Amino acid sequence: MRKKLLLLVGLLVFVTGCGKKEIKENLLGIDYDVKSNEVELNKYETENPVVAMYIKKYGSIVIELYPDIAPNTVNNFISLVKSGFYDENTIHRLEPGFVLQGGDPTGTGMGGPGYSIKGEFSSNGFENDLKHEEKVVSMARSMDNDSAGSQFFIMLGDASSLDGEYAAFGKVIDGWDNVLNIAENEKVGDTSTGKLQSNLRIKKALVDLKGKEYSDVEKIEEKD
Repeated sequence: MRKKLLLLVGLLVFVTGCGKKEIKENLLGIDYDVKSNEVELNKYETENPVVAMYIKKYGSIVIELYPDIAPNTVNNFISLVKSGFYDENTIHRLEPGFVLQGGDPTGTGMGGPGYSIKGEFSSNGFENDLKHEEKVVSMARSMDNDSAGSQFFIMLGDASSLDGEYAAFGKVIDGWDNVLNIAENEKVGDTSTGKLQSNLRIKKALVDLKGKEYSDVEKIEEKD
């Protein structure tokens, strides 16, 4: 009887342990301990620029940018990464099955870089055929079509209602498991907005321009 009891206790411990998934940072072999934000990410063989972001507690998310689809949006994202704007920035919003959003230095959903850019999407007079499907990255904005600045969102599922209304400009090409781990493990504090109970930290962002040069950002300066 004692032997059976010990076996039962052991089984309960095993089951309890399996019920809670341990999350370990997976940096995908990317070295973030560098001074510059512009590096070579030779693992990713593409002619398009590639951005890697280190999310504390989870690891790397790697995004391929599409300058042929949304050129000024990509120029803006590259400029922000190169300047270190996203270093120690935040991920503040999660709507499971829909979006994961970040890039707000205030962590409130109301912040930005101090300027905005023209929205590169069809309802704003710009041809952009990139669909808002799982893994696609797009720019967040307010009701104003030309209000995007630094906040971006990653699609956790397909949402055709966003097509033509938001400037999609890239796609996650590595680290998707890290995105899913965030979606599965982080707690939402306000279900009406998706605001996380505790913001996540973007420790550092890097960009590989793949040997090309990109234009300065066309900005819409905010008025005082």
